[in-house]
Amino acid sequence: MRVITGTARGRKLMTPEGLDTRPTTDKVKEAICSALQFDFPSAKVLDLFAGSGQMAIEALSRGAKCAVLTDRDQRAVSCISQNIRACGFSETAAVYKTDAAAYLQRCTERFDIAFLDPPYGKGILPEILPELAKIMSGNGIIVCEHEPELKLPEQILDFHLQKQKKYGKITVSIYRVPESEDAE
Repeated sequence: MRVITGTARGRKLMTPEGLDTRPTTDKVKEAICSALQFDFPSAKVLDLFAGSGQMAIEALSRGAKCAVLTDRDQRAVSCISQNIRACGFSETAAVYKTDAAAYLQRCTERFDIAFLDPPYGKGILPEILPELAKIMSGNGIIVCEHEPELKLPEQILDFHLQKQKKYGKITVSIYRVPESEDAE
């Protein structure tokens, strides 16, 4: 697994050992990053359930201003920290060992882009998305990776499902706040 493009292009990333982590495939990562390519510059990124941290690292490599990465497993947190250092993002990334819901409850920051790839089959996304939407910027983007069987709502607070695509055993759902029709 490597960083696809940007300032850290080609850097090899480690994955946590002994976990049921499903690293995002390069095909899915490239599809997500292509959809967001113009949104990365200067963005504040949140990567919940970060695993190896590859999604936030890819965003930083493509010009995001800063990133917060969370995972509740110490092995994942250690792996993320090593990957952040190896890619030269120690100054722009913060890594926290915490449960995603607990982090969202105490978070006072606003984010422009959020990545979520929680464990499958546990119903975490429908529970956590409303809390996440509360800390997103007005033009924020929420990207969820989930099992195809999970049906997510069309709308979460002000965020509307903009795009949904299946990639084998992974479905990617992207939420955005629609542009105001008055903005013409």
